[in-house]
Amino acid sequence: MKSIKLNSVFSIGLLGVLFLFSGCEKYLDQQPITELGPTMVFSDVPNTKKALAGVYSRLMGDQGYGIRLSLYYTVDNDETMGPSGGADNDRRDMARYLLTPGNAQLNRPFQQLFQGIEYANICIANIPKSKIYSNGSNQEKAQMKRMLGEALTLRAQYYFEAIRIWGDLPAHFNEASAQATSDPFPKQTNRDSLYDILLNDLSYASQLVPWRNELASIGDQVDERITKGAVKALRARIALFRGGFSLRNDGVIRRGSNHLFYYQIAKDECNDIIQSGQHNLNPSFRSLWKDQVCGHAVSDPDGELMFQASAYGNAAVQDSKLGYYNGPSMNGYGNKSINVLPTYFYLFDSLDKRRDVTIAPYNVQADGVTKTCVGGTGLNDGKFRRDWITGPSFGPTNAIQYFSLKWQFIRYSDVLLMYAEAENELNGPSSTAYDALNKVRRRGYGVSITTPNASIDIPAGLSKADFFKVVVRERSLELGGEGIRKFDLIRWNLLNTAITENRNNMISMSQSLEMTNPTYMAPFPTYSISTTLPTSMFYFTGTTADGLAMWSNSFYYPGYSSTPAGTTKITWVSTSVNTTLVSRYASGFTTGKSELFPFPQPAVDANFNLKQNPGY
Repeated sequence: MKSIKLNSVFSIGLLGVLFLFSGCEKYLDQQPITELGPTMVFSDVPNTKKALAGVYSRLMGDQGYGIRLSLYYTVDNDETMGPSGGADNDRRDMARYLLTPGNAQLNRPFQQLFQGIEYANICIANIPKSKIYSNGSNQEKAQMKRMLGEALTLRAQYYFEAIRIWGDLPAHFNEASAQATSDPFPKQTNRDSLYDILLNDLSYASQLVPWRNELASIGDQVDERITKGAVKALRARIALFRGGFSLRNDGVIRRGSNHLFYYQIAKDECNDIIQSGQHNLNPSFRSLWKDQVCGHAVSDPDGELMFQASAYGNAAVQDSKLGYYNGPSMNGYGNKSINVLPTYFYLFDSLDKRRDVTIAPYNVQADGVTKTCVGGTGLNDGKFRRDWITGPSFGPTNAIQYFSLKWQFIRYSDVLLMYAEAENELNGPSSTAYDALNKVRRRGYGVSITTPNASIDIPAGLSKADFFKVVVRERSLELGGEGIRKFDLIRWNLLNTAITENRNNMISMSQSLEMTNPTYMAPFPTYSISTTLPTSMFYFTGTTADGLAMWSNSFYYPGYSSTPAGTTKITWVSTSVNTTLVSRYASGFTTGKSELFPFPQPAVDANFNLKQNPGY
């Protein structure tokens, strides 16, 4: 990797692209502070917040989670796949695992992740040197310590993302100016060692960052900044990856050493969050996405959205194309480039309310409300939707591409499911593991979260292996389209199996044959395993609904022989599943290679010690 020599003054100046962390306004003073050295920048709380804002800023934009890291990099998996069209040495080849080191979408996201690491390094190095860090008022000391914890957490997120994409990386835990003089061409460090550093950092950060209900006591408000729950949740996630499988530099997929030790970390961190009472599930899965995320809500009274990245400005540097690149189109605007697999549609129980939030089988007409439904080969990713956006909303004639929707890193439901997984791995399916998983299921079905429900709950008595398969399925049903699934499958060493079995099931579906239950997760609903799934669906012409009320017939039984009055017929499941989807689905995937991306060629050219990943 190229080491960029930055003097301290210029390094701080790079932090001039700033976000506000509160309310409706998203900017701090955007004047670059290039004339100020670190002593001045970190001399008080307001200027330190500006420097920290620069660390946060590297989360979003086109090269971050505004589109590439969130959407380009996370498909194809057993839920979603990337865009149609020919080979392009770009996003299509990325989705299909046809990457080369020269792919146009590799270098700038790689650079932005390491910009985020460098910006965090500046804060981590200089905040403790500030006079007020040790000698300020109690409030100043608490706020400065919180900001150090946030910088450590953000660095961990940037490094974690880079590791799970590229594997072993050079260690950059000092400012670039120091790195350039001490080790300008660093060799790669084993990812297990990097993960251990991040886990230690996050353990320390959790001592510095307050819980949500402690913010007022240090003079901070509840906003989108990182709190203790987010630190602990990220530590749990990284621990599961540290204890999970990954493709190593020798071309072998194997689990990290002493994996139970790391599963214990994950369990303990999730248990701390659960016992804290600081975070809960929004009772409505639909409201969570429609009213909170797409509604640009500032307040999250339940605290389910634990770690999210703000977007703002209608520009490539800091906004997001969530709801434009993915989701239904409106008046022809939008890429519709993330397709939901029909096999994933049929993984949901018919009563699971998450299906019609996660999957949007329609596009929106020029009036902004009337729907035109789509068939099984054109299902849209549904959690980020233009027609759900409020505060502000954008009319159907507006060609805007940036909607300022926030990317969600970790929700409280993920914490519950991580707890269930870790507890099962350590102790088998205990009552606490069942309870955590079933709370997520109950919310998904729209019933009381805390009241046992025999018709919905996973009943006790499963083996450890079978409970794990339930976790694999439940994480898909709950977290679909949130950039998590592909990497989950990799850390379980199940990506190859999932791709193979889903490809075969789509072929069966296209031939009106029964699908086969997966070997790697709990089964489909029994009525999804059928030779009589409808080849056509009929939606109410002119419908403005966005769920079951759109449809005249069932998804599980043959449709009408003729089109009923007031409805429009569309092709649902047919040979087109094979010709349209299977023909491109993960077409270049090769296990032992595709679990990692190639390093971008400019990075290899800049650092002769950076060794390319296996197979590239």
